[in-house]
Amino acid sequence: MNEAIAWAERRRIAEQARGERAWSLWGPYLSERQWGTVREDYSRDGNAWRSLTHEEARSRAYRWGEDGLAGICDERGQLCLGLALWNGRDRILKERLFGLTNEQGNHGEDVKEVYHYLDAVPSHAYLKFLYRYPQGAYPYEDLVREGLQRSREVPEYEIEETGLFEGARFFDVTVEYAKADVDDVHVAITATNRGPEAADLHLVPQLWFRNTWSWREDGAQPRPWIGRHPEGGVACEHPRLGRYRLAFEGGPALLFCENDTNLRRHAGQPDAEGPFKDGLHAAIVEGDASAVRRDAGTKLGLHYALRLEPGETRRVRLRLSAGTRARPLDADDAIRTRRIAEADAFYDDLQDGIADAEARTIFRQASAGLIWSKQLYAYDVRRWLQGDPAQPVPPRERDGGRNTQWRHFAASDVLSMPDKWEYPWFAAWDLAFHCLPLALLDPDFAKKQLLLLTREWYMHPNGQLPAYEWEFSDTNPPVHAWATYRVFEIDRDRRGGRGDLAFLEGVFHKLLINFTWWVNRKDAGGRNVFQGGFLGLDNVGVFDRSRPPPGFGMVHQADGTAWMAMYALNMMRIALELALHNDVYESTASKFFEHFLLIAEAMTDMGGEGFGLWDEEDEFYYDEVDMPGGGMLPLRVRSMVGLVPLFAVEVIEPFVLQRLPDFARRLNWLLENRPHLACLVSRWDEGGVGDRKLLSLLRGHRMKALLRRMLDEAEFLSPFGVRSLSKAHRDQPYVLNEFGASFTVRYDPADSTSNMFGGNSNWRGPVWMPTNYLIIEALRRFHSYYGADFLVEFPTGSGAMHTLAAIADALQERLIDLFTRGADGRRPTDGDRVPIPPVDGAEEALLFHEFFDGDTGRGLGASHQTGWTALIVNLLHHRAQRGGT
Repeated sequence: MNEAIAWAERRRIAEQARGERAWSLWGPYLSERQWGTVREDYSRDGNAWRSLTHEEARSRAYRWGEDGLAGICDERGQLCLGLALWNGRDRILKERLFGLTNEQGNHGEDVKEVYHYLDAVPSHAYLKFLYRYPQGAYPYEDLVREGLQRSREVPEYEIEETGLFEGARFFDVTVEYAKADVDDVHVAITATNRGPEAADLHLVPQLWFRNTWSWREDGAQPRPWIGRHPEGGVACEHPRLGRYRLAFEGGPALLFCENDTNLRRHAGQPDAEGPFKDGLHAAIVEGDASAVRRDAGTKLGLHYALRLEPGETRRVRLRLSAGTRARPLDADDAIRTRRIAEADAFYDDLQDGIADAEARTIFRQASAGLIWSKQLYAYDVRRWLQGDPAQPVPPRERDGGRNTQWRHFAASDVLSMPDKWEYPWFAAWDLAFHCLPLALLDPDFAKKQLLLLTREWYMHPNGQLPAYEWEFSDTNPPVHAWATYRVFEIDRDRRGGRGDLAFLEGVFHKLLINFTWWVNRKDAGGRNVFQGGFLGLDNVGVFDRSRPPPGFGMVHQADGTAWMAMYALNMMRIALELALHNDVYESTASKFFEHFLLIAEAMTDMGGEGFGLWDEEDEFYYDEVDMPGGGMLPLRVRSMVGLVPLFAVEVIEPFVLQRLPDFARRLNWLLENRPHLACLVSRWDEGGVGDRKLLSLLRGHRMKALLRRMLDEAEFLSPFGVRSLSKAHRDQPYVLNEFGASFTVRYDPADSTSNMFGGNSNWRGPVWMPTNYLIIEALRRFHSYYGADFLVEFPTGSGAMHTLAAIADALQERLIDLFTRGADGRRPTDGDRVPIPPVDGAEEALLFHEFFDGDTGRGLGASHQTGWTALIVNLLHHRAQRGGT
């Protein structure tokens, strides 16, 4: 292969990292849903879903961002390029993806579209998106009506069930972006009629400026403009972004309007002068020629009216480039062909050792989804609370409502999103998991993401990391340190053993503050037992742990306490790494070692009171609740809460103790002078394989007891990983009757039947990729200490004994099997969904769901959760490194 092609994408990533060339200037940063978000909620009651609806989105200007179909924008979100479609039958011009709100769906918010991220590289030099557009009228009302009437006990009503795709009556519309330079983007929009009859398709590529002028006093910022250029094509000018030209082929009708709210529709001003944001919809769908201009505006639609015969394909090409000079389209095919070859070479290098074609497809499309899920996130809480000078003052209720304690928060950054439709906002622990596969693709971007959340415009002055925009003050599991060190390790491997110590040190210093916040704010009793609330595990508990019902006291959380033990070990590991280069960190490492010992003690005996979180009878970890009059009530739900203690494990290599004598001396002092703590550390005096030292919450017996349940197919072990709740609770639900109330936890393998948190949150049975990933990692760490002589029955009751490493590999394979075709030709994650009819020539497209049915592996929740589910990339990479397929 030509060397220039082989290393082209790696070169672009390196140029971006060194600040030499801004390949990140343009990317897939356009949200897929800006409506229904907290940022756009200016209501009195704080109901974001109702404050700005999908029906209103086409005619109301957004305050904090934009959304679109298959779109890109610059990194400040000033100029956006996307696609609109109309089949001649829909009542709405398809400018954005449709879905049910949290209140409309029987399992919460739910996008009702068929689209896929087919390909992408980190520099965004090549991007490919597939949208399947039905030829019949889109069933908006049917989807809402059915979603409202279905109960939680039945699955969601999917668009494939409406019959809209029967007979292959749809268009495959692919959008490809290929950069000729950092600010020169070729666009190819290809439409194929998959149906048996000729059909009309209106292709409407859109170019528009984000509305930044309606919120300030008149004249505070000049209005940008898009207009016809006398030499052909379109010219754009923005006071900050500068000048751009758009070239296009064919003779489309040029339809201009303003990206302004339709005041006739939304402000009761019948004489308000347009054209408005919904001008393209009005002109194309309603035939209102007065709704658009023909010369200039802030929003442009290029209207191509096509009629496609069965199987016919048509392509439209555009070119958006900086400057005032029009650039020709004749190089489009050559640029796109070259970028595809470079993308192939980039992934061939990453997938070295992965010979199986199916595994390579999974790896590449998961990576593509992760890259496509980058989004510009803009949200200034102080401005949002106070309102804008040129707009009405927000209602008084806002002053005591959501995020009022986060007035310092002022973001305008590109972030990795869990899912750009269902979760078009970052979540701290989601993002931490995203960074591991990102580190394989683009280590610099992964590192910057982890650093970003510790910056002063994100991190609270008191040290808390923001959870997610619906409530920044909620607590996510503290996995930031874990992700930081794992990204450091991945990056070090790819840099030939040279670790980025500046990155590690920078995050570490901010996490010192965050760790202190946890200790001061989430250990209410001062006993090293932590109360983090729901901690991201949503409805896994008997009740909402963030708000215990009347009569119940403080909830002492097995998972919260174990997460903190893991956090202490992660911080110790980072301090040890830094101490190898700067001995000032040795004392800090020993401090975190002590923290870990104190937490380990508390999990066994809370403050010497005789209560612990380990249940000797059941041999499992449970939450415990303070009861009136004294005593503790264990909440005997066998759930992921009781497995989290497995994650708190660290193995210290002997060379570390040899090179850090002060740290070794402090450890020995603690162990000799605090023997009651020393006995909690597994066999500290007995070196493991290679004379390694083990730090864990679990001594050998407790670990085997947990594994016995976790690896039991009648309990946690699923054909596709580890369930979040024991299957034993299907026939034996946990029932708690206290204070005149009854609480029940029952195993639900699929969507939630509990309304505790509403929406599609569900940890009562399904398989979740991030927790499974942590389980696999923990087993491998234990194996590195215990070695090949330590055997565990797998599955429980089978009589077959395996090493912990072999069990980790087996769990890894079960997760990979989620996306792998079985003997019936179907992927488990597809479940029993009504498939879209197979079409010759159509590309195979995968989905990476939020979670998976604990019995069947069917994908559930957010359908494009290409955030933490993209950890499948790391699992495939690990298998290849170990000589798998």
